[in-house]
Amino acid sequence: MRTLLSILIVCTVVGLAYWAYQENIKTQNALSQTEELQRDIGAARARLSVLRAEWAYLNRPDRLTDLVNLNYNRLHLTPLQAENFGTIDTIEFPYDNAFPLGELSDLVEVANREADQ
Repeated sequence: MRTLLSILIVCTVVGLAYWAYQENIKTQNALSQTEELQRDIGAARARLSVLRAEWAYLNRPDRLTDLVNLNYNRLHLTPLQAENFGTIDTIEFPYDNAFPLGELSDLVEVANREADQ
């Protein structure tokens, strides 16, 4: 009986050692993948900062003004000014009879009465 118990204990220890070894291998693989992802993220951030710097360089107002002046004959672009924009009063909104506003005001009135109660 003592021999059987000893064999079971040894088998249990060997099984637990094998399980611990497998978990260690999985953990090392996960850590290496994490490090690789961190390197990729760092490289992507560096590329993004370079792209932002290039975008800022290409969108300098003096450069854009020069491009507009060079291509005026083809594109007929003019500089943006406040006078180019209108007010909301100048926009003509289409009148749509599909949604009667009279019913909407009745619904709002009913909702207000229910909120007051």
